[in-house]
Amino acid sequence: MVLQRWDPAAELRRMDEVMNSLWRNYSGSTNSDGAVEGWAVPIDVRQEGDNITVDASMPGVDPARINATVEDGVLTIKGQTAAETEKKDERYYLRERRVGAFHRSVRLPETVDTERAESTYENGVLSVTFPKQESKKAKSLSINVKS
Repeated sequence: MVLQRWDPAAELRRMDEVMNSLWRNYSGSTNSDGAVEGWAVPIDVRQEGDNITVDASMPGVDPARINATVEDGVLTIKGQTAAETEKKDERYYLRERRVGAFHRSVRLPETVDTERAESTYENGVLSVTFPKQESKKAKSLSINVKS
């Protein structure tokens, strides 16, 4: 048996990782039958120059069924996919494609201009681009040298 020093900070980090993993994998609430009633949309948030872009993967979703809003600095993407009807004589061995309601919210930095946001939907990816506010951009200062 090997003695090992107990590190309470390491235990807290491990617990934090477990809790974050649980929240990341949370797919929504369940109904009385135990079926999932919503799923979280996978997203990427990236910066290109002075723009912040949020890419949300939603393959096979009709763009008319997607609702993207910005309120109090939070981008919320909601919608619903058409549910496939199951046939009585049909049995799934593996079912990974999600159907039903979906949602995702992400807090935006205070430096973006939500009034000038632009959104596009292409190849199953919704992209919402937010330019940086002109008043928040870094300004170059000239340096005067005194003799």
